[in-house]
Amino acid sequence: MSLDVRIKKSFGDYTLDVAFAGGDETLGFLGASGCGKSLTLRCIAGIETPDEGRIVVNGKVFFDSEQKINLTPQQRKTALLFQNYMLFPNLTVADNIGAGIGREVPRAERERIVSEELERFGLRGFGQRYPAQLSGGQQQRVALARMLAARPGILMLDEPFSALDSHLKGVLEQNLVSLFEAFEGTILYVSHDIDESLRFCDRIAVVDAGRIVEMDRGRELVNRPQSVAGLKLSGCKNAPAAEYAGPHAVHVPPWGIDVHTAQEVPRDVKCLGLRAFYVERAEGPGENCYRVRVDRVSDARFERMALLGFLDRDDADGAAVAFETNEMSYLHQHMFWRVSMREGVALPEVGERLWVRIPPDKVYLVSR
Repeated sequence: MSLDVRIKKSFGDYTLDVAFAGGDETLGFLGASGCGKSLTLRCIAGIETPDEGRIVVNGKVFFDSEQKINLTPQQRKTALLFQNYMLFPNLTVADNIGAGIGREVPRAERERIVSEELERFGLRGFGQRYPAQLSGGQQQRVALARMLAARPGILMLDEPFSALDSHLKGVLEQNLVSLFEAFEGTILYVSHDIDESLRFCDRIAVVDAGRIVEMDRGRELVNRPQSVAGLKLSGCKNAPAAEYAGPHAVHVPPWGIDVHTAQEVPRDVKCLGLRAFYVERAEGPGENCYRVRVDRVSDARFERMALLGFLDRDDADGAAVAFETNEMSYLHQHMFWRVSMREGVALPEVGERLWVRIPPDKVYLVSR
């Protein structure tokens, strides 16, 4: 099983330009809304037509702009699951599952396939019900069963859990385990949630402004991000612009400070990354120790997030901006600090002035 995609498609000032290959794996597409994740899947499925390029699935050419090949969605036999499942309300569960099976398949074989998928997804006894008579989880299982029943060459899922609350999402995610275990081939999984992508995907492609800026195994993406988009999508709260200031130092204009790093700084460094929970409370001056003021705090169940303003910022980088003047500039000038609400841990309070430290070995540096 294999997938090879090289396509371009322009919409005025926006251009999708992606190239990637996949095998027997689940390949995730991680990115912000409008970056091109869903459009890529729609091009593979034949819902959208690229301006140029080539799409090959398991040796079958779906699209080739030079050879004038552009198979219809029906000819491609792909399975694309949308957020709302797209079940036929006037068909029974059994008929919905069988809807994607080709007409050339004999009736007895069709019934066998439907029965097999009803069993696989725990829907035995629901075959004669209609979608409106099912819970959200049962509807999702019907949609997944329909995908497998069609015997597609590739599976594609477009943010299937984006509209669900966290509890229901956790329950329904288990349905995907059955789907992924039963399918041999390439699975493409679109998400904007790094944790969701890590649970399901063998590799993750970071998509930004219509391009894949990096692709790697999930843990590598988290531990060694290579792009600004990768930093932010991996959950790194602090990602300010940075400039080269020495072999092991960067200047951070939004914060008005210099930061020493354990790793060597590339000459073309663009951004510093620092996870909010790596910030440490300090006793006073020292390497990467800074005087800060706690300007805002917000509490979650088990932690407090504090916004820290640097009191000794470099005047050359400009004065601190008030929230009322420019909200985005205000946020960019602050460092996020996440503090666990464990017993005995001193929590930062609004207005408090204190010292914090940025560990040199916990800093990420990216150049794209």
